[in-house]
Amino acid sequence: MKHPVPDSMGNRRVLILVDESNVTSASKVANRKLDWLKLRDHLVNGRELMEMVVYVGLPPAMSEWQTERDKKNKFVFWLRSNGFLVVSKDGSPTDELHYKANVDVLMAIDGVELSTQMQPDVVTLVTGDADFAELALRLRRRGIRVEVASIAHTLGAGLKTSANGVIDLGPLLASFDFLA
Repeated sequence: MKHPVPDSMGNRRVLILVDESNVTSASKVANRKLDWLKLRDHLVNGRELMEMVVYVGLPPAMSEWQTERDKKNKFVFWLRSNGFLVVSKDGSPTDELHYKANVDVLMAIDGVELSTQMQPDVVTLVTGDADFAELALRLRRRGIRVEVASIAHTLGAGLKTSANGVIDLGPLLASFDFLA
């Protein structure tokens, strides 16, 4: 049985890994502007933040994508300027309007490597993507508490059952400004 994440977990050290496209999509579906600083504070919840790593897929480095790429790079600069560690990857076009960057593999590899190097007490995966269920299980086998932060209705069942606890981001997103 899954238990909600307690309000305070003392002096526990937390590593937060964010699937940017997943959390951004969830906020758009909720018609809310994502407040990254409030999201970070909410997830840290009084614990010691070791690092918050945001995995960002960039539009392809092609002339037809340049405007969107410039906008995304500006966002990446803002994240870095506000203390977030950003891992970015160039995407490839899937058609004229869409691209895919597949940062999931980078996030999964980092999840294992960073948890080994940093030795956090808690790893929070900010995604609803069930592909991260195996990562959650591997971290738990190392004695690390794994939390998943997502919108309840977009959280994959396999990921939910692989984590120690779930943080429903719905109420937090509801407190953010509406999209313009």
